[in-house]
Amino acid sequence: MTVSNASNVSGVSSASEDPVRNATPHNNKGDLFQSFDVSNFPVPGGRDEVWRFIPLRRIKGLHDGSMPQQTLAQLRVDAPPNVTVEEVPPSDERLKAAGGPVDRVAAQAWSAADHGTIISVPDNAVITEPINVTVTGSGLEATTFMTLLVETGANSEATVIVRYEGSGIHADNLNWHIGEGSRVNAVVDTQWERDTVHIGQQSIRVNRDSTLRHTVAAFGGEIIRLTPRVTFTAPGADVELNGVYFADAGQYIENRMLVDHSVPNCRSNVLYKGALQGDRSSNVPEAHTCWVGDVLIRAEAKGTDTYETNRNLVLTDGARADAIPNLEIETGEIAGAGHAATVGRFDEEQLFYLRSRGIPEQEATRLIIRGFFNEVLNQVPVESVRDELIARVAGELEQSNN
Repeated sequence: MTVSNASNVSGVSSASEDPVRNATPHNNKGDLFQSFDVSNFPVPGGRDEVWRFIPLRRIKGLHDGSMPQQTLAQLRVDAPPNVTVEEVPPSDERLKAAGGPVDRVAAQAWSAADHGTIISVPDNAVITEPINVTVTGSGLEATTFMTLLVETGANSEATVIVRYEGSGIHADNLNWHIGEGSRVNAVVDTQWERDTVHIGQQSIRVNRDSTLRHTVAAFGGEIIRLTPRVTFTAPGADVELNGVYFADAGQYIENRMLVDHSVPNCRSNVLYKGALQGDRSSNVPEAHTCWVGDVLIRAEAKGTDTYETNRNLVLTDGARADAIPNLEIETGEIAGAGHAATVGRFDEEQLFYLRSRGIPEQEATRLIIRGFFNEVLNQVPVESVRDELIARVAGELEQSNN
């Protein structure tokens, strides 16, 4: 069923120059066309740069409107009393505060949703307990769409955990508006069943002197594509984007991000780590991951300090990892900038060392891979979530040995 535009929101762009369509040349990575109207985007094809890795034939028609019939997304928010949770119409201007959709699927999710949800943390509030958001799939016979904004007031502190679970076909806009001087820990955990398709855009807007620690954990699902996009509004903001992912045979996991430095004296750091294990004896597609890290330092963003890193471990044959860092610098007056990306097997010297100390090969391999992920997992602020993710990595490794 084709879902038509359900709102009267017009197309917008937050770019400093006139944007152009995503499939055409544009001024820089930050100037992609934005619109809340799905009809303003052409149906993507495999030759389009931003869609060239994902297997479009496996995303259940989310890109062209042929997905199964729409049903309401199942969303639950557990928050302390001083946190406000509202359902608002799509025309509510607050929903647009972080930015608009930059591709057809994100615009479809916006256009098709009959309402949005806003979670608001008041000014100066220190929320000691996590705000838990749970999105549950509705099965493979239906499609769900969602628009959610998390906004934090000036000088507030909060931890927000967004967990996806169940089975389904889902697309959403999960947006973040981080207030001036606010400190936010965000965890996005795609704990889907293995038959799920999920394509999600995250627009992230950070204000003066704010701090965001954003972590993605992608283990479940059949096809997962997450696209966080960070914009800075004033100096002094500090953003870290961290991620872990583990793909088995038949899974495709894509993390595609943009960090757009457009104001002076801000900092960003990106650290994503992934592992893959395939099964050439099976009839399912190869395990495939894709990481694309775009960092833009505009001419006016003097004093920027940024770095991005992606590391991938290919554990078996029948697995493929793509790692594409892009750093675009328009000024030489910066504090620092760099990137690194690797794809390879784990360190054979470490394996030899552990085996020489009497540790069996399988156990030595598990120790090395756990150590590989710990650099990211140790930064998860909530102990229970951190322990759960560590256990999930261990479970993936156990599966590889069975």
